[in-house]
Amino acid sequence: MEILRALISDLRNRLVWIRWFEGLVRPMPGQLGVVLRRRMIGGRFGRAGTGLVIYPGALVVGPENLHVGDNCRIGRNNLLQASGGIELGNDVLIGPDVKIWSLNHVTSRLDVPIWEQGFEFKKVVIGNGVWIGANSFVMPGARIGDHVVIAAGSVVSGKPVAPYSILAGNPARKIGSREERQRSPADAATGVEG
Repeated sequence: MEILRALISDLRNRLVWIRWFEGLVRPMPGQLGVVLRRRMIGGRFGRAGTGLVIYPGALVVGPENLHVGDNCRIGRNNLLQASGGIELGNDVLIGPDVKIWSLNHVTSRLDVPIWEQGFEFKKVVIGNGVWIGANSFVMPGARIGDHVVIAAGSVVSGKPVAPYSILAGNPARKIGSREERQRSPADAATGVEG
């Protein structure tokens, strides 16, 4: 009887219907899966730029608060918790199994269980041309500048990241700059800026 009541409740809820269809489309392989995910899942984003590709298994919570630029790739099995707001610039590449979070539990009271204290929302902003490596975690409030590379398995805190930085580790730290790597070996030998 409990199962029947749950089914009837689900059938009356339009949002549940949408999530059922998304659940069917989310793992679908091939080009048809890409097109259906872009329309069904991307169609619910606050903004979905042209050339958007959503790979199988990606899950977005709070899609209306996700704003995506042009030519972005949301990787296989990504989990984007966008309830607090996530902005992706143009040409962003998110590797597989990445998590981007824009909210966290409030933990200030010791006399109330954490799950009853509500949430703190902090928008995540990711600039143009950013690559986030596989299995990375971007924390609430992060501000990642243009053309940043984040190494696989990194944990990016809710702090600003300068453009062209290369980050790695937990917590993620700057290990280099893409600007430095653009200099030719001859320029590096002579000290000439490229």
